[in-house]
Amino acid sequence: MSTLKVDGIRSNGDTSGNNAITLADNNTCTANITNRSNRNKIVNGAMRLSQRGTTFSPTGTDQIYTLDRFQHVATSGVSWDATVTQDSSAPDGFLKSYKVTPDSTNTPSGGGNAVIRYKVEGQDIQDLAYGTSSAKSLTISFYAKTASANSGDQYTLCLFYFRSDGTGKTVTVAFTPTSTWQRFSFTFAGDTDGSYGIRNSEDMGMSIQWVLAAGSDDIKAAMSTWTVDGTYFRGVTGQDNFNDNTNNEFYLTGVQLEVGSTMTDFEHKLFTEDQAQCHRYYYEIAPPVAESLIGDMLNYDTNDHMTLRFPVEMRVEPDFVCSDFSNAFRIYGSSGGRNVSTLTVNTGVGSPKAIMIECSGGTNGQRSFVRIFNANSGVYATIAANAEL
Repeated sequence: MSTLKVDGIRSNGDTSGNNAITLADNNTCTANITNRSNRNKIVNGAMRLSQRGTTFSPTGTDQIYTLDRFQHVATSGVSWDATVTQDSSAPDGFLKSYKVTPDSTNTPSGGGNAVIRYKVEGQDIQDLAYGTSSAKSLTISFYAKTASANSGDQYTLCLFYFRSDGTGKTVTVAFTPTSTWQRFSFTFAGDTDGSYGIRNSEDMGMSIQWVLAAGSDDIKAAMSTWTVDGTYFRGVTGQDNFNDNTNNEFYLTGVQLEVGSTMTDFEHKLFTEDQAQCHRYYYEIAPPVAESLIGDMLNYDTNDHMTLRFPVEMRVEPDFVCSDFSNAFRIYGSSGGRNVSTLTVNTGVGSPKAIMIECSGGTNGQRSFVRIFNANSGVYATIAANAEL
């Protein structure tokens, strides 16, 4: 039997000088595997989750979450009346995309920006090792397209990371989508500046922005290396104004952020994986439809109480989001039912794992259950826990 002795294996067409497989003297090996699992730092990058609804109508300088984890942001100096939808137009292999179109025309002034924003927890990107000599490159990729009206317009991808001293650094690059789906990919070298690393906590460590419009104060030449710039939002010279035509459209999906200098195939997660990760930041307790069951309650001290345990531990103890209008909810017990306008949270006893919901009234010692009951102008109540960045 013949034996082939080598130190490494690489492709004949390789130009990087890196082995696909490197062998050690003890007959162990290291493989350069790129399509590994859990490499995508983005939650809901395929835009499949949209707990808050599928259509949104932000106006003026609204800054609101839309599809799960993605935020519509308009800053002072721009008035961005828009329609945001979870759309079924998507490239092969995807089902959904983020779509935005302006409802009115507007020219941003000063530091005004119109932005799609995604926030990354600091503790999720510590493996980048920024602030050390071992700092790693990162690669961000995404699919985008436009309507024919703004095909070929230039927009900006802007990344900002928060350092442990509270300051931050920025990189920017221009991209030019067309009316056909394209995959864009950009790699930025790691920041070896030894002063500070990425903030290590459950707070925001990095902010990713697709800048669709920017005022003159926030437009400058592209920054290809991490630069102390003093702003989250920055357009690149040549930036076009997305809000100059109500026929403009921008679509986004397949967002991936990964360590390394190579763009890999988009990591398609199981739906339940994406859903659980989304629930860390926002959890819709019951869908806003008639008779949606919220849970069981127990009355003591003539107040109904319910402990709500979340399906996953949330980022921090969440804010309780609950509608308040006439007969929004109905509580059913052995002595009958009663309608209430809202539910409240018992402050001081909650955690990222559970909160206590309560409502005044009822019969001491009685068990009951609560449901969404009535609609306000055709819209049923929202009840959710919010721990977004």
